[in-house]
Amino acid sequence: MIFQPSPNVEPRRGGGPIDILLIHYTGMASAEAACRRLCAPDSQVSCHYLVDEDGSIIQMVEEGARAWHAGAASWQGETDINSRSIGIEIQNPGHGDGYPPFPEAQMEAVTTLSRAILARHPIPPQRVLAHSDVAPARKIDPGEKFDWQRLAQNGIGHWVPPTPISGGRFLQLGDAGAPVAALKAKLARYGYGIAHTPEFDVATEQVVKAFQRHFRPARVDGIADASTIDTLARLSSALAAGAEEAGEV
Repeated sequence: MIFQPSPNVEPRRGGGPIDILLIHYTGMASAEAACRRLCAPDSQVSCHYLVDEDGSIIQMVEEGARAWHAGAASWQGETDINSRSIGIEIQNPGHGDGYPPFPEAQMEAVTTLSRAILARHPIPPQRVLAHSDVAPARKIDPGEKFDWQRLAQNGIGHWVPPTPISGGRFLQLGDAGAPVAALKAKLARYGYGIAHTPEFDVATEQVVKAFQRHFRPARVDGIADASTIDTLARLSSALAAGAEEAGEV
């Protein structure tokens, strides 16, 4: 690991804990290009770590400082995600430029780095998040090819095997009523920033896509089918069971 400091840094605000690990992809052609941007004063962006395709890591911001990687975002009612999180940028050109798989060396480096971060900070599994989770209207990274299951198998993040895709009832853009309201309430309880209304609007579709990219990546279409709804229910049940076991409820 090398340290290449970014000028885009400031003290954390609010005095809260560092309790979110936020995963991004760079969306740029190379790690060198991403590094230049993340270290350019006029870019107004930075991250704590950048992981290249070969597994090499550049640290740009000390973990105790506030990097500028999340932007306008929210999770579980918290809107200053930058002050509560550590941001890892993973080199990948992104959906707009072929979206190649994340190489083995890169995933191994992300896994090792993430485990080390979790050993230093009180980050619960359900707060290891994608950029798209906290900003579903703006971001789609790191996307459906990122191996969240691998991280979970190494003690990083919250995961259940996705319910297989099948037929059955579904909810989609334009629907309204009590089932939509119940779906949105479950997504909000899990952490997503979503209004408690009975309409399946564009914002709801964006949140459902974000959920699918992270937890049901086989098909990302924004339609809350039986697979999506059941996967959400089992994630929520696992979370509740874990809290009960820990004596939190």
